[in-house]
Amino acid sequence: MLKIGVILGSTREGRLSPQVGEWVKAVAEKRRDAEYEIIDIANFKLPLLGEPGGDTSGVAEWSQSVAACDGFVFIVGEYNHSITGALKNALDYLRVEWNNKAAGIVSYGSVGGARAAEHLRGILGELLVADVRVHPALSLFTDFENGSVFKPKDVQADSVNQMLDQLVPWATALKTIR
Repeated sequence: MLKIGVILGSTREGRLSPQVGEWVKAVAEKRRDAEYEIIDIANFKLPLLGEPGGDTSGVAEWSQSVAACDGFVFIVGEYNHSITGALKNALDYLRVEWNNKAAGIVSYGSVGGARAAEHLRGILGELLVADVRVHPALSLFTDFENGSVFKPKDVQADSVNQMLDQLVPWATALKTIR
């Protein structure tokens, strides 16, 4: 069975990615077409790549977590029209662990996190990760109460399922070339 990592792309205090990630995982697990696991980059405590003196003890575990997956769903909030610095740092720590895998993106922000998703697509392309077209975009104004409590509109679960309808076959196909 495929293993899909649901990567929480923020480490900030008060972040919304855990709420969104748990919801995506719950929607996905109803399908029974893959094993879905939350991977929280905050748990690895990755220092800034290339900075001297940082504790890199979490890098090996981060590498193993990513390498064990056949595909990913990235949960990305939009910060300053892009992804978080923590997610970019986590992506940059690895190379071959990402190669020839598939990914979906679930974003959130004032305009649904669309600009963060577009930036992430470029980064994923460089890492040889094939991202699928369907992209659930959650609005801070309509899918969150007071911008902090996640209450997605019903249509959003349909969007997640459409994304997974693309992600699972791509992850399956790419597994054959790794």
